[in-house]
Amino acid sequence: MAETAPIQIVTLTINPAVDISTSVKKMQAFVKMRCAEAKRDPGGGGINVARVLKRLGTEAIAIYPAGGASGQTLAALVEREAVRSIVIPTSNDTREDITVFDETTREQFRLVFPGALLSEFEWQQCLDALARISRQAAFVIASGSLPPGPPDDFYGRVVQASKGAARVIVDTTGAALKAALAAGVYLIKPNLREFQDLAGISNTDEPSLIAAGHRLFDRYRIEIIALSMGSQGALLLTRDMALRADGLPIAPISVSGAGDSFLGAMVSCLAHDDDLERAFRYGIAGGSAALLSPGTGLCRAEDVQRLAASVNVTRLHHA
Repeated sequence: MAETAPIQIVTLTINPAVDISTSVKKMQAFVKMRCAEAKRDPGGGGINVARVLKRLGTEAIAIYPAGGASGQTLAALVEREAVRSIVIPTSNDTREDITVFDETTREQFRLVFPGALLSEFEWQQCLDALARISRQAAFVIASGSLPPGPPDDFYGRVVQASKGAARVIVDTTGAALKAALAAGVYLIKPNLREFQDLAGISNTDEPSLIAAGHRLFDRYRIEIIALSMGSQGALLLTRDMALRADGLPIAPISVSGAGDSFLGAMVSCLAHDDDLERAFRYGIAGGSAALLSPGTGLCRAEDVQRLAASVNVTRLHHA
């Protein structure tokens, strides 16, 4: 597509989805449950981050593969949210994921499928598109799981393809994350379980988490770790600073997309200045605001602005 304005942020979603959300009165086994009308949203980590950035007034362009009727639906949903995109055509249908809310227990059930098989040509086309456009970008955000097809070191290849970008952010897990870290990244945003797996620890106390973070700084080329811990808040770590933010007291309607909302709100701030404390505060507000939206609706800008004033960020002395 022809570009009409400079691109500051590029997102890559190698495993996108059409997210279908609905609700039932009560989840019951072996019973035909009557659902509320289904709502469809464009999904996948990078697409979600681009949606949040757009809502917060920061332009981004989303790169993602899509195929079949569901892929056409995905592209239409992304366009509906006015997110600019580069779509890589695929031979297999884009996956559909399902979220069901139990109105009786107030519990959410998430059914996430593995994603369509991508051929080497298809995933390489995604990397080629990224390499072409990332030269103009201040940030590249690669986020989400790997579908069948791409190699375990795919996110390491993403970092190599993004060499023109000033800052590369990767939000994934396991071997895919380690491959990216070996190549060098600006920021990662693991949740507590993902961080424990990466660092090889089971501890959850603050000093242990900070110490584990510094071991990761020594082992890999990372500048910032934004560790989200659900209702317990979050930690933001650099080599010479540790910030702590408590969680906000919100009864969640949905937890889908909270991490993507956290990352989108944080990067929206970083795109305008390098105030990490302010960006961290807005990240907490973005993740918390997502809890107020049903299904996969993500955060709303007005909620982010309102909640940001309530976020308390503390600089930890024992860092």
